[in-house]
Amino acid sequence: MLTISSILRSKGSEIYWVETGTSVKNALELMAEKGIGALLVMDDGEPAGIFSERDFARMAAREEQLDFDAPVDDCMTRNIFCVSKDDTIDECMALMTTQRFRHLPVCDEHKIIGVISIGDVVKNLIEDKNLLIQNMQNYILGRGYGE
Repeated sequence: MLTISSILRSKGSEIYWVETGTSVKNALELMAEKGIGALLVMDDGEPAGIFSERDFARMAAREEQLDFDAPVDDCMTRNIFCVSKDDTIDECMALMTTQRFRHLPVCDEHKIIGVISIGDVVKNLIEDKNLLIQNMQNYILGRGYGE
């Protein structure tokens, strides 16, 4: 069974974040620079929320005049869920689906050790299924056995 730690091994565990009070513009610039869809928002070293492309889209839809200087705190998702590195990918997908999140922090002993996205989860599932199919084909065709 695939676990979240397998995703972190393949993608790395670099964490991108901004402090509360950071402008939406600066947060978006960092996301564009790093090619990511979400940032953790930290307050004195503790997670205060997540700011994502979806949060920005919702802000843009509700504001008559877009204020790029507004702090990310005004539009970030405050209620964040964390997953453990030992959780399965299936458990993570279920959480992402039911809670409608696309990004989840990964915690180990109350410390954030990475952030995964729905894209990371799907990529790992596809790789795992492809490996299973290849192994089944090799077994059926007798390749790689007894040599």
